[in-house]
Amino acid sequence: MFVNQFLLLGAVLFCIGVYGVLARRNGVLVLMSIELILNAVNINLVALGSLQGPEAAVAGQVFALFVITIAAAEVGVGLAIVLLIYRNRHSVDLDEVDLMKG
Repeated sequence: MFVNQFLLLGAVLFCIGVYGVLARRNGVLVLMSIELILNAVNINLVALGSLQGPEAAVAGQVFALFVITIAAAEVGVGLAIVLLIYRNRHSVDLDEVDLMKG
């Protein structure tokens, strides 16, 4: 199998996601970068699971499904928070979030 290509793809997606989280100030773009990181993890789970054999392949796919479920919950909560920030500040710039401290 060509597991190296999948691992390289996962590493590239992970690096792009980490750069997006560290460099971006827009809340929606940060959430998209977190999704890239989670998708990179899913690719690595499935690729490494298929490398080990049939039982491990199923285990890797099951763990990937759990990560997808967590990602869906994260998107729901994250977008709700971003919408709340937009209602209060009329901007989704994350530099202005610290102004909401009490």
